[in-house]
Amino acid sequence: MTGQAARIRLLQGMSLFGGMSPVALSLVLERGAWVTVPEGDYFFREGDRGVATYALEQGRVAILKRWRDADWELHQLRAGDCFGEVALVDFGPRSASVRALEDCRALEIAPPLLRALRDLDLEQFTLIYMNMARELSRRLRAADGRLFRLGMASGEVTGWGAPAT
Repeated sequence: MTGQAARIRLLQGMSLFGGMSPVALSLVLERGAWVTVPEGDYFFREGDRGVATYALEQGRVAILKRWRDADWELHQLRAGDCFGEVALVDFGPRSASVRALEDCRALEIAPPLLRALRDLDLEQFTLIYMNMARELSRRLRAADGRLFRLGMASGEVTGWGAPAT
C-alpha cells in the first residue's frame, strides 16, 4: 500500500472524515498542511485564536484546561483522533490547550482547504461539517452526563425538579 493510500485509509477511520470519498480525501491530503510537534511542545494553547482542526497521524497528545495557575489533563488522544474542531465552527478562542506527549505529526485542516473541498464537491464539504457536528454532539452529551452526575453527587444541582415518576 502506498503512503497516500495508507493515509487515505487512516483518514477514513477518523470520525471527522467518515463516509468521505477517496477523491475528497486526496484533496484534503494534498491541500492540508502537515505539522510536526515535538514531545512537550504545544499544538495550541487555551485562549489562542482558533484557526484549524488537526487529524493526528502519529503520536499522543494531552488536552489540558487551565485552572488556578495550573494545567489539568482532561483527556489524551492518539493517532487516528482529531482535535480542535470547535475552531472551525465558532471561530472563537481555543477552550483548551493541546500538548504533545510524544513526537507528533498531524494534518492541519484550515478554512482555505475547506473552501477548496466545497468548490470540488459540496456534498463532501457538507459531510465533513456533519461529521464535526456529530463529534461535538457526542462530546457534549458526555460532558452533560458528567456534569449531571457531579451535581447530583454534590447536592448542588439547582433548577431540577423532583425525580420523574
